[in-house]
Amino acid sequence: MQPKYKRILLKLSGEAMAGERGSGLDFDTVLSICTAVKKVADAGVQVAIVVGGGNFWRGRSSRKMDRTRADHMGMLATTINALGLADALEQLGCDVRVQTAIAMNQIAEPYIRNRAVRHLEKGRVVIFGCGTGNPFFSTDTASALRAAEIEADIIFKASMVDGVYDSDPKKNPAAVKFDTLSYLDVLNKNLQVMDSTAATLCRDNDLPILVFNLNDPENIVRAVCGESIGTIVHP
Repeated sequence: MQPKYKRILLKLSGEAMAGERGSGLDFDTVLSICTAVKKVADAGVQVAIVVGGGNFWRGRSSRKMDRTRADHMGMLATTINALGLADALEQLGCDVRVQTAIAMNQIAEPYIRNRAVRHLEKGRVVIFGCGTGNPFFSTDTASALRAAEIEADIIFKASMVDGVYDSDPKKNPAAVKFDTLSYLDVLNKNLQVMDSTAATLCRDNDLPILVFNLNDPENIVRAVCGESIGTIVHP
């Protein structure tokens, strides 16, 4: 394979880790995703991953629940997924490091930007858990923040749809898919690519994002090679 990018940040949703089960971890699904990640890493691409936690915890279960505490629970859920990804990658022969934005010294490294970059330069896959480490910020925002910090070439957002549409394609069969968009389009049209904080951060730091379907994990390899898949959002 001929990679187009040298350093990428891959955003994985928690739902992607659950497979057809819908919740929890489906390890066969995780292994299939990690097999594609290993192909990319073996080709010399530096890979960082931010993972969500929606397969274990998705926001407040009740409006009576404190938002900050609920978000902290979500951060713990992302750590479970990060450790699951690390285990699968190690089984496949990858050198991996997990870094968390909240200190968990017994199970992961603390997030330190320079250390993360050094791991990437040594060919290790780096997985970022706990989002930004702050409540009220999504893992999409964490992806934009970490990508900017490590100077990634692009963010790959692996989703359950094959790009960005003008409306929900599951509800509207006539929904139109975009091949390219600007972040201004995303913000002005309120397209559900990522939350507005993340989109603004990407725009301000000239970070492109490619949204594509993860139902076929080989799309990760195709995306790294620059094949025309999904929707590219450019600054």
